[in-house]
Amino acid sequence: MRSLIDILELSVEELESLIAKAEDIIANPEKYAHKCDGKKLATLFFEPSTRTRLSFEAAMYELGGNVLGFSEAQSSSAAKGESVADTAKTVSCYADIIAMRHPKEGAPLVASMNASVPIINAGDGGHNHPTQTLADLLTIHREKGRLNNLTVGLCGDLKFGRTVHSLIAALSRYTGIKFVLISPLELKLPDYVKESLKKNGIEFFETADLEAVMPELDILYMTRVQRERFFNEEDYLRLKDSYILTSEKLVHAKKDLSILHPLPRVNEISVAIDNDPRACYFKQVLNGKFMRMALILMLLEVE
Repeated sequence: MRSLIDILELSVEELESLIAKAEDIIANPEKYAHKCDGKKLATLFFEPSTRTRLSFEAAMYELGGNVLGFSEAQSSSAAKGESVADTAKTVSCYADIIAMRHPKEGAPLVASMNASVPIINAGDGGHNHPTQTLADLLTIHREKGRLNNLTVGLCGDLKFGRTVHSLIAALSRYTGIKFVLISPLELKLPDYVKESLKKNGIEFFETADLEAVMPELDILYMTRVQRERFFNEEDYLRLKDSYILTSEKLVHAKKDLSILHPLPRVNEISVAIDNDPRACYFKQVLNGKFMRMALILMLLEVE
């Protein structure tokens, strides 16, 4: 039995295999409509979510399976003080696979050590979000036809952004990747992530100026400044509008730039850009469902 807690648990070969499977699901949905007949997915969401939770549920339904679970901690026994370990053991009795989101870093790992079914980390605090990264990789692969030789701009909250940390980890294993890290001083990428990039000889560059680096980017990954990760409201209000992507800022961007965003968007991408052919963030949402379908099949060992 295998779980997915961190994107680095998947080898490059496995990532390629999941992308190929997702592409086949997109091309031949009817072939997969009954692959999980009789199987149940439990969604344990201790933190609010729209896309991730509904994406997992849609993925399981489209594979022919069923879904049970809760969408907030208050509607679970966690409100009575039940431990993550006990919740995992209990829910393992009812479901074949569990998707879990939790505000505490490491909670899905604890769950995986106590569950008797596979656990998928659907986001743990500011730490990791591997299935969002799978959605990102499929989107980049479909837009660019490759996952190597790319200059990737990551903009906004690079300190608390778990999607950013996971994407950097995944793309770092491909050749010819250069990261451009665009953030205010207070929201810079954590040192431990930068140390890992240095250790692996991966080129990166830090700047606070989005427009200056725009012409060299193949991918622009925008993120929101996350109110829920801040210790005080003043810091959040001061930084929340640090980067707002507008049509004017795209004047010198490449014609084939791909703009990604893990969503939800607050105001960091102008709605005027939604009609720009370079906007990929709603495609990213759909790609997330297909990659979660591929992942569920892999972890349940469904042929």
